Amino acid sequence: VQLQAFGGGLVQAGGSLRLSCAPSGHAFRGYVVAWFRQAPGKEREFVAGIRRNSGLTYYEDSVRGRFTISKDNDENTVWLQMNSLKPEDTAVYYCAADRGVILSSMRDGRAYSFWGQGTLVTVSS
Repeated sequence: VQLQAFGGGLVQAGGSLRLSCAPSGHAFRGYVVAWFRQAPGKEREFVAGIRRNSGLTYYEDSVRGRFTISKDNDENTVWLQMNSLKPEDTAVYYCAADRGVILSSMRDGRAYSFWGQGTLVTVSS
């Protein structure tokens, strides 16, 4: 499965962006889809995830209440709506997907086999 991530850009603090992640030639049915990010000089970290079958969502504490992960009904796209952006949200954002990711592994990037190319989000102060 090839993933395509779009929507990054430059935004002022307090602004919003929406990222999208779509599979190429494949539907997300049955997959867990997650967003990770990596800031310069820092390790990759989990941002948010969604279980496509159940629709259950999970968030990293620093983004909960500001970011929303969602899916469309035709199983093709997962969105990450990012509101009230802060300079510390600046990072390259990656979407990842795999089947059978158990709850305890959702925040671990090693649980995902498929990754998008990354999209840069820059939040200016």
